[in-house]
Amino acid sequence: MKHRKQNKPAPQTHLSASAVPSYHRILVKHGLIEKTLSIPDAHKVFLKVGADPEVQKLRHHIAHGSKMKHVRALYLATAMALQGMTKEELEALKLRMEEKRV
Repeated sequence: MKHRKQNKPAPQTHLSASAVPSYHRILVKHGLIEKTLSIPDAHKVFLKVGADPEVQKLRHHIAHGSKMKHVRALYLATAMALQGMTKEELEALKLRMEEKRV
């Protein structure tokens, strides 16, 4: 029995949009990081954003006081908290993140 020759796609030289983690897309969408920031660095920024008191307050409001044990739910709640922020609040958050880096 002969096996058919399978055509393999050429390896990708860059990550497709679906291969980028959700936290990276969330931060880029809200203008908190550049699209070119590496994934490990984006994760560090996402953790800092999630630790921000204003974001925690909004996230807690979204979660209705329930404990979020599932990581995906934490990403979703953070994304929803960022979405609920005004442009001014996002700019203030961006400034706080830059201050923490220095």
